Amino acid sequence: MKSPITGKDMPLAYEWRKVPFRKEVFKIPYQYYACQDTGEAFTTTALDELNMRMVYNQYRVKHKIPLPEEIQKTRVGYGVSASRMGEILGFGPNTYGQYEKGDMPTTANAKLLKMAEVPTKFLELVHDWDTNAQKAKAALTERVQALITAQQTHLKGIELYLMGSPTADLFSGFKSPDYAKLTEMIVFFAGQVPCFKTKMNKLLFYTDFAMFKQHGQSISGTRYRAIPYGPVPNNFESIFEGLARQDVIDMIYEELPQGGQKQFLKGRADRPFNKAVFTANELAVLEQVQERFKTTMPFEIVEISHQEKAWIENEPARAFINYNYALDLKAL
Repeated sequence: MKSPITGKDMPLAYEWRKVPFRKEVFKIPYQYYACQDTGEAFTTTALDELNMRMVYNQYRVKHKIPLPEEIQKTRVGYGVSASRMGEILGFGPNTYGQYEKGDMPTTANAKLLKMAEVPTKFLELVHDWDTNAQKAKAALTERVQALITAQQTHLKGIELYLMGSPTADLFSGFKSPDYAKLTEMIVFFAGQVPCFKTKMNKLLFYTDFAMFKQHGQSISGTRYRAIPYGPVPNNFESIFEGLARQDVIDMIYEELPQGGQKQFLKGRADRPFNKAVFTANELAVLEQVQERFKTTMPFEIVEISHQEKAWIENEPARAFINYNYALDLKAL
């Protein structure tokens, strides 16, 4: 952005600010453009929205309010319209749809939204639904009961173990862990930038953290830990090996002169990248990271990641990295 005063380019900066919201105050890394000559700060509409999203994220976590995509996922899973979902929960006719678009629910409505996520509890709400559409009620009851049965027999434990806590918080980039998106991120890079797992780990880290920096939320909800070779996803070894066993990617083992092996991750022609699971902004960040590091050698990207504050301050304790460090990224 150019300064409206001097016409010169202004760098993007940030400072910690306290922002009031619904009679509470939240401290966020507030981003703005800084005029170097006058010292004045300027924002754009997009930056204002991003800064408020940072506030919304903290408010949602504090009050356990579902994210818009979680609210939509719940409704779609039951196969009902937004207006009907709102009717079952006792909302106004357009309220549920507005929540899916990003409006912030009241804490009282948030409790109902959380109840609706659990099929057994939602079934109770359906039973209490006072409606003239008895056929629709009976059909929905049958669908929810079938879903309860399916969930009781479906094994979700592996994905939960791999991704860590199911909670959306600062260590997941205010995103509920999404194994499907993480899988497609790996497929994308394995196809575009075939590489050893050391480099893959950094590509995933920079993608999620760049997305958070630009849009206030990570892509995959992955938790990253700082280890000697740089930031890595939680349980990355098991994730890569599991995808290789499922023929999602190929894992090629290369023998080392001094003994041992290195694992090379490569895409498969029979398993193309599914871009449909991503938004336009997410795809843009994937392309940005791919372009930035496509010719970078593994040892080079390790050294680059070692310049990041996110790694420097967390590696001594091998700690998980909170996403506020995204604001200090040097490589992107």
